[in-house]
Amino acid sequence: MNKQEKLCLRNPEISPTSEVLRENLGDSYIAYETFQDALGELEIEQNWQWYMPHKAWFAKGQYFWTTARGTKKEKNLYWLHVFEGFFSVAVWFKENNRVEILNANVCEKTKQLIRDARTMGKVPTFPVSFDITTTEPLADIYALIDCKKRLER
Repeated sequence: MNKQEKLCLRNPEISPTSEVLRENLGDSYIAYETFQDALGELEIEQNWQWYMPHKAWFAKGQYFWTTARGTKKEKNLYWLHVFEGFFSVAVWFKENNRVEILNANVCEKTKQLIRDARTMGKVPTFPVSFDITTTEPLADIYALIDCKKRLER
């Protein structure tokens, strides 16, 4: 069974409420709650959207700020997907930022994910993707999100 077959939240009429997420995530819901609890401190707004290409609900994490001249800006920081028993967070970076990201305060396993991530698209970008069942990878995700917030402003 491939990952796409386990993708949950496939009904556009059933919003991803806490109860629905708890049912789909099972024991991983604790890690999801911990991740959600940190978003305010990280200045991130997360919104669920129905995403037609995959026919599933995905959450987008965004950072909003105002420039010195008063212009309101936003940056997409991550995409979150719910699978049967776990959730996935993918933080996308431009290829020209790979070296800086490798210098982030993350564990060696995460640095290997960064090294191994394949570049795609016309503007070369790559995802650093985590499949989450426990709170263990969250510190590295927070570090990468913080790095993404500072890049390309």
